[in-house]
Amino acid sequence: MRCKDKVVLVTGGSRGIGRAICLRLAEEGAKVAVNYMGSPDQAAEVVNAIQAGGGEAIAIKADVGLKIEIDGMVDEALRHFGRIDGLVNNAGICIFSEVLDITEELWDHTMNVNLKGTFLCSQAVSKRMVSQGSGGSIVSISSINHFAGGKLQAHYGVTKSGQVNLMKSFALGLAPYRIRCNSVLPGTIATDMNKDYLDVKENNDYLVNRIPAGRIGDPVDIAHAVVYLISDESNYVNGTEFLIDGGSLVNFL
Repeated sequence: MRCKDKVVLVTGGSRGIGRAICLRLAEEGAKVAVNYMGSPDQAAEVVNAIQAGGGEAIAIKADVGLKIEIDGMVDEALRHFGRIDGLVNNAGICIFSEVLDITEELWDHTMNVNLKGTFLCSQAVSKRMVSQGSGGSIVSISSINHFAGGKLQAHYGVTKSGQVNLMKSFALGLAPYRIRCNSVLPGTIATDMNKDYLDVKENNDYLVNRIPAGRIGDPVDIAHAVVYLISDESNYVNGTEFLIDGGSLVNFL
């Protein structure tokens, strides 16, 4: 029960990596606010799974690209649980596009969800944490793309690098309030976002052959790291990034 009684808001918590994070946090005793934007059924499934295991959870619909909806989401979590001890900025989009084909609309949409959303959510939650006076932890799910370009991900990669820098700046600004801010950088993780790509055997084999661990990552691999960063075990960890990629980044050959 490493996160016992901590209240954690997870954006994009209804599927993929976010779902795994919500379930692992609940397994470790956290009370979880599951943010979603798409299917309410998926969010309800996560909440039901947590409750079936004896945990506490609610689902909150909100667009993290809109400040008014973020404020409403945070207020709802506070009304239900009375406090917020942790935030996981997981909501994100990655719509593949050649650099010459990226439209202004796609660029703006990606920035709004991935980067602006991380800033606004972190700011809104940290203000509540400051008023609570008991510290807290903010974790942003960035990407291995922070370290490299992407032929189809120029717009996405910029937001992921931005998230890392944002967490470093928040770490400095919020350290006096005992609020820690860190980033987790997944490598290739099997989710519904990249399912079509990974279902092509040639694509899957290429990636597996480049990953020293010999497999594609699972969402729970990321969730384990988030549990550590939310828990008090990481109370001397601040402003850093955790790369979780099976060793693929160091494989230059």
